[in-house]
Amino acid sequence: MKALTFKRYGQSPDVGFSDIDRPSLQAGELLVRVHAVGLNPIDNMIPTGTFKPILHFQLPAVIGSDLAGVVVEVGRGVTRFKPGDEVFASLFDLGRGSLAEFAAVPESAAALKPSNLDFVQAASIPMVGLTAWQALKERLSLRRGQKLFIPAGSGGIGTFAIQLAKELGAQVGTTVSTGNIDLVRGLGADEIVDYKTQDFEKTLRGYDGVLGTVRGDTLEKSLTILKRGSRIVSLVGPLDAAFAKTRKLNVLLTFVFSLMSRKLRRMAARKEVDYGFLFVRPDGQQLAAIGELIERDRIRPVIDREFPFDQAKQALDYLAAGRAKGKVVVRLR
Repeated sequence: MKALTFKRYGQSPDVGFSDIDRPSLQAGELLVRVHAVGLNPIDNMIPTGTFKPILHFQLPAVIGSDLAGVVVEVGRGVTRFKPGDEVFASLFDLGRGSLAEFAAVPESAAALKPSNLDFVQAASIPMVGLTAWQALKERLSLRRGQKLFIPAGSGGIGTFAIQLAKELGAQVGTTVSTGNIDLVRGLGADEIVDYKTQDFEKTLRGYDGVLGTVRGDTLEKSLTILKRGSRIVSLVGPLDAAFAKTRKLNVLLTFVFSLMSRKLRRMAARKEVDYGFLFVRPDGQQLAAIGELIERDRIRPVIDREFPFDQAKQALDYLAAGRAKGKVVVRLR
C-alpha cells in the first residue's frame, strides 16, 4: 500500500511516499481503509527527532496520527465495531501512523464517525478534540463561570478548545491577528486581544486557567492574568518531572525535564499557580462523547484547507508555516 513515511530522524528525515505492506491485524484491532487524515504540528516535529526519547517508531515510519475511514476487517475479540462501520480515531503515541491507504486501529482508540460529518471533517477532530477534552475536563476541571485563556485561538487546537470551553460554561479569552477576530468571536470567544496591536498581559485579568498553545514567553506572561490557585496546562512545554514519571522515563530524562521547567514552575509557585505539561492519549470513549457534541451541533469542525493524498508533503509544509485557520486535512479517497 502507499504511505507517506520518514526514514530517519534529524534535519533530513527523507520524507516521501513508499510502498509498504498492509498492516497485519492483531487481536483487538480494526483494519481501516483510510479516507482522510487530519494533520497536527507534532506530525512535523516527530521526524526531526524532538520526541525520539518518548515516542518510539520502527523506521521507516508512517507519518500522521488522526484518521477517518471505513472498517474493512476486525481482529479477534473486537465487539464494538464491524466491517462497514465509519470511524474516526487518533493513533498518536501508538508507534504507528495514519497517512497511508490502510491503518490498524486499536478498538479502544476508535469511535463511530459523527453522522453529520464527512470524512474530511471527521479526520480534523481526534487529536485537537481529545487534547481539549483532557486539558479542560481532566486537568483544569473547568467549571461554569470560570475564565480560561486560550492563546492562538484561530489555530487547530484553539478553534476546538474555545468551543468546548463555552460548552462547559466558561468565559474565554484569546489572542489572534486582526483578520481572525470574527472567526473566534463566531466560535464564542468573550475577550479577544489583537496581538498585533495589544499585549494580552496588559489587557486581561482574573483568569482561572491557561491552555498553553504557543511557544516562547507566552506562558510566563500569562502568569500576570491569573488568579491565585489557578492552573496552567501546557501543550507545548516545557516538559516537567511529573510527565517523565508518568511515562516511566529514566532518572536522567526526569532530571533534564525538571531543569527545563524549573524557571516557569518557580515563577508559577510564587503566584500560587499550578503548572503541568499534557501529552494527549488516544481514547475512543472520549472521542465518542465528543462525537455526540458534534452531532448535537454544539461543536463544529473548522478546516482551513484540504489537500489530495499526492500533495501530503505540501500539506505538512503548509501546516508548518503556522498560518492555518483551523485544521489542515489530507483526503485519500
